[in-house]
This record gives sequence, structure tokens and C-alpha cells, in this order.
Amino acid sequence: MLKGKHIVIGVTGGIAVYKVVDVVSRLKKLNADITVLMTKNATEFVTPLTFKSLALNYVVVDMFEEPRTWEVEHIAIAQRADLFLVAPATANIIGKMAHGIADDMVSTVVMATKAPVWIAPAMNTGMYTNAVVQRNMEDLKSLGYHFIEPDSGRLACGDLGMGKLASPERIVETITNAMVNRDLEGKKILITAGPTQEAIDPVRYITNHSSGKMGYAIAEEARNRGADVTLVSGPVNLEKISGIETIDVVSAAEMYDAVISRVDEMDIVIKSAAVADYKPAHYVDKKMKKTDDELSIALERTKDIAKYIGSIKAKQFFVGFAAESENVIENAKKKIESKKFDLIVCNDISQKGAGFKGDTNIVSMISKDGVVEHYDKMLKKDIAKIILDKTIK
Repeated sequence: MLKGKHIVIGVTGGIAVYKVVDVVSRLKKLNADITVLMTKNATEFVTPLTFKSLALNYVVVDMFEEPRTWEVEHIAIAQRADLFLVAPATANIIGKMAHGIADDMVSTVVMATKAPVWIAPAMNTGMYTNAVVQRNMEDLKSLGYHFIEPDSGRLACGDLGMGKLASPERIVETITNAMVNRDLEGKKILITAGPTQEAIDPVRYITNHSSGKMGYAIAEEARNRGADVTLVSGPVNLEKISGIETIDVVSAAEMYDAVISRVDEMDIVIKSAAVADYKPAHYVDKKMKKTDDELSIALERTKDIAKYIGSIKAKQFFVGFAAESENVIENAKKKIESKKFDLIVCNDISQKGAGFKGDTNIVSMISKDGVVEHYDKMLKKDIAKIILDKTIK
């Protein structure tokens, strides 16, 4: 998959170095050409020989050691790179990069390269949340550097919190996606995801089973392919995706306002959120007490976001979703006509492995000219790739 791609990995001093050994192994299995640079502190945790054995390439630690070629080594490495990964990225290297300091091989090559730079931070949660470190990361993001956000959990020091190096699987997936396809570079995409909650009283609300996983998968894939992504998300239990703008909303009205205020500037709109069709006609500002009587709640329609977008869209390619329990294709085709979708993704929520909450789905995709394509059960992240492929085509 990565044959012919040259990845330079800058390894700095932290206990998470051991995870980067796995990252190098995984990337090598994808046929990437890898050069590892290590700070002297990094060699206290893992020897250069370990990385040399896995990368099948020499490892550079000392800027002034005997060069392997007649080229100026740090410039030659920087020029060969298709991508530069800093992992684990300590607070120290992040600070150096943010202020243009180049005093070892890792920081020097980072300064010299024109390749995309991805940074995977790993440090104590107190350091990670420190205002100076956060400011340095924001400064780097504004300059076009990319981040693979750390995980939260138990750290090597025993603390609990944000700061664990992202898993090797996530790092490799992110890097692979970043290198394989950038066909959405320069495109602006708005994606909606998750459910909405329509309040009955301060305690109760009307909602649905949407987890937001499909919309988040599309957002992450679009980001990896170079798009400028805005994600309007209802209440979900999913981690924020780095490198995109996420707008958190609760109700259908809030989602409507967030989407409509931004839709004109978008090239693509993908409406995967499961927005409530109805809301209580009257909100009760104190908790409704249970009685022995039956309870009836009057409902009224929420604003139809998709229908409004369909009525005003100009340049936008518009993708919709239809979760059905019967007459799936027929109902989806009616929705294409009424909402003016260019493409609709539909599924039968009664099928095992399809629908809400899970990591998989079984879908059909219908274009506005009526062409129907069916797909067997697959991961939602793979469905996201197909949706964007069709959108681009």
C-alpha cells in the first residue's frame, strides 16, 4: 500500500517509545521506506539497533556522526521525506518546533522538510494540559502541522488523564490515509452526525438510537483526504476528531441554525444525523410529577433541515441518509425527490449488523438518476470511503 513512500520518523525521549517500535513494524509491513531519527534521550528507552532491525535502514542519532552518504545528511533526509512523523512527541520537541529551535537531528530535519508533518504527543496529563504546551500546539496547527491526539487513561507515572500516545493502530491508519489519497484538498465539507434531543421538561427528552459513528467516520475520512471539515454533532459518546471544526448541538433547532448559517460556503453537505422529526409543543420548565393518570404530550414538527438545504443549494453536492424498516428502496427514492439529494445512503434497520450504534452497516446507495448499488455488511469507516469516492466521481 505504501510502496515507494518514504516516511521519516522522529523519535523523542519518553516511555511511549516502545509503542513506536510497533508503528515502524506496521508501516514496514505496508512496504513503506522508513528512516528513523532519534534524540539521545530516546535511546535511553529503546536502542537504535531495534529500529534499524525493523526499518531495515540506518538510524541517525548524532548530527555530527560519520555521514552515510556524501550529501548534507539532514537536508537529504528532509528532501526524501513524503511524510514526517514525530512520535512520541514530548513537550520539549513541541516547544522547539513551535519556536523554530533546531539543535538536534530530529528538530533540524523537521525545520528543513517540506513534507507534511504529523505530531503524536505523549506526556503526563499535567504537562499536556499546561497552557504553554496547548498554546504551542495551537500555534503549530495554525502553521499547517497535523496532530494525532493522544488517548486518555492510566499513564506510566500512575496518573489518570489525557496524554497517552495514540495506539499504534490509530497512528498507522492516520498516516496511511494521509499518504494514500488527498483528492478532497481544498474542498469544504459540512457533515451532520448523531441524534438530537428534544426536551419535554428539565429531566426528560425525546431522542433516538443514533450513535453518530457513521457521521464521525465520514468526517475523519474526509479530513484524511484533505478536506476542510465542519462537523455538526448532536449528543454522542465519541471522541472529538483532531483537525476538524466540531460544533456541538443538542436540539433539532440548534442543528438547523448551525447548518443553515454555514451551508452557503460548502462544496459538499452530508446529512447523516438522525434529527428528531417532532418535538414537544410545550416545554415544561419544572419536572413533571408522575400521577396515576395517563399522560399525553402534544408534538409539533421540527424544521426540516434537509428539505431546506435542497431548496436553496446551488453548487453543493448533497448526500442524505434514510434509515428504514420496510420498503427501503422505494422510501429512499421518494426522499431523493422531496429533499433533492444527489446521493442517498439507505439501510434496513431491522437487519442484523445494520443500523444504529454498531460499527458495521449494510447499505444501498442511490444516485439522483435512480441507479441503485447494494453493499454487503462492512465497517462504517469503509462505507465512509465509498460515500466520498462516489461524491468525488
